[in-house]
Amino acid sequence: MPAISTRKPYRIGRSRTGLGLFATKPIKKGTEIIEYIGPLLDSRNDKHDAIENKYLFEINGRWTIDGSTRRNIARYINHACRPNAESDVQERKRRVFIRAIKNIAPGEEINYDYGKDYFNEFLKPIGCKCASCEKKRKLARAEARAAKARAAKRAAARAVNGAAASRAKTSARGSFARTSAAKSVAARGSARSSARAKAKSTATSASRPAAKRQRG
Repeated sequence: MPAISTRKPYRIGRSRTGLGLFATKPIKKGTEIIEYIGPLLDSRNDKHDAIENKYLFEINGRWTIDGSTRRNIARYINHACRPNAESDVQERKRRVFIRAIKNIAPGEEINYDYGKDYFNEFLKPIGCKCASCEKKRKLARAEARAAKARAAKRAAARAVNGAAASRAKTSARGSFARTSAAKSVAARGSARSSARAKAKSTATSASRPAAKRQRG
């Protein structure tokens, strides 16, 4: 790991994506933090144009800085979708500086947006791991868990309501059956009582003596 002067307001340290550059002193908004350095590559040179690595910083259509050299401390600055710094490209001088766009506190990681092309080629396939994207994924996971819990709760409620309705229906059928049985018993009892009363009346009529005729 390259040595860094203690007078510099940054250090190399462990980040969520590997190594990163961290502030060691307060860095005010607008401060030029560090220069992105390395050999200049000319796209008109076939040998230069054939060089490929993830530390190539394009200045314009012709010139590119090969930042893969270990002297380039700025190469340790990671990408962020909501960064606290930005790249200041000076095309005429063919130089690139990293400048703070927010006040950066000691211990805070320094980061800038690498641009759409780099993001699509190197970061999108593996998933961006910057704090903003991690926060979005965490929120999405929490929302998914909450939605799953709500769905389970609704399913349980439907099951409880269905069981209650089934019990009520069964109870209603049982009540109807008992009522019908009671009515049937009552009807049979009434029929028996009527039959007994009719039989008694017939017997009484048969046992009564015939009236004698009076002679004149």
